[in-house]
Amino acid sequence: MSQSKLTIAGWVLSALVAAFLGLASAYGKFFDFPNKAEMFSKMGWATDSMFYVGIVEVLIAVLFLIPRTAFIAAILLTAYLGGATAAHVRVNEPFFFPIIIGVLVWVALGLRDPRIFGIVFSR
Repeated sequence: MSQSKLTIAGWVLSALVAAFLGLASAYGKFFDFPNKAEMFSKMGWATDSMFYVGIVEVLIAVLFLIPRTAFIAAILLTAYLGGATAAHVRVNEPFFFPIIIGVLVWVALGLRDPRIFGIVFSR
């Protein structure tokens, strides 16, 4: 596959990841839905705190789409998703989804910028 096609695939995957984090995941942190307080308290979070977590989530997702800040954003997303994984493990819920998103973050960035894969797979 040509590099331009890989780059396009990386941007599409990046947009999907950012849309999921910045829109779908953050939506529940900003707007009310049935059992919201119960769900967050089960995870050990206050509803007020989750609003600010949502702001951070959206900001990092936006930074991930900016080429100059994408690398640091990928690191921050990895940390954020590590916290999500830990929260799910703590309450004995399935924890694979944040891990999958974290892997997709790095695959997307590597497709956008081949230097990322060069760092990982260099000898």
